[in-house]
Amino acid sequence: MKFVIKLGGATLENPEILHQCAKAIAELVKDGNLVAVVHGGGIQLTRTLKQLGKQSEFVSGLRVTDAETRDAALMVLGGRINKFLVAALGAHGQSAVGLSGGDGLIFRARKKRTAPDLGYVGEIVASDPRWLDAIWKMGSVPVISSMALGFDGEYYNVNADEMASACAAACKADALVFLTDVPGVRGADGEVMRWLSVDQIASLTKDEVISGGMLPKLNACREALLHGVKRVRILPADAAGVLPDFCTSRVVYGTEVLVA
Repeated sequence: MKFVIKLGGATLENPEILHQCAKAIAELVKDGNLVAVVHGGGIQLTRTLKQLGKQSEFVSGLRVTDAETRDAALMVLGGRINKFLVAALGAHGQSAVGLSGGDGLIFRARKKRTAPDLGYVGEIVASDPRWLDAIWKMGSVPVISSMALGFDGEYYNVNADEMASACAAACKADALVFLTDVPGVRGADGEVMRWLSVDQIASLTKDEVISGGMLPKLNACREALLHGVKRVRILPADAAGVLPDFCTSRVVYGTEVLVA
């Protein structure tokens, strides 16, 4: 089977949970699955920007990205975090190749049209997964940071959830799993919803039951399902150990997002 697994910045902050995630990914590959990892790094980027004297600003869960912020994102996401993840997988005997969405022109972006203007924030408009296929043929794991090149030659900061969704659609993944620092999507009663239809997303957004960073995540879930990805689940990262049995046993953690 083919998996795309998205790791958030909060997961990377906890060495024990990162160890669990890397171990589970290595076991997936050992069992004969193809796995691509897409990662963000919002917490780490915010911390770096603060050290540089820049305040972070968000609109509907997306970071406002001027040129200086974009360059810092390239450094943090495409550099330290990406190589940190490669090392974590290597510690479990699993080879990995670190990439940005711009390497090999795997993903192409255009400026996201929003009001207000978010600057160098992009959305994926084209993909070429041949480099991913080449890495998989070598028994390795592509580890992709959420930066992509625009047709104008500029790098764009892409929301990592959106990047993971685009990656899953491009490579025709069987499953897309978001490993997060939350237990799942909470309903109006505050309880974790075990199942969520894409048709419910609009009403939950309108009623402000979901907001902030969960908005782009659920939109990414919907896009993946509508573009042929078979299963999409938001899973707490501390439950990553269930991944090797994801398709053969009942998963009781997180939220499964369904087409209907």
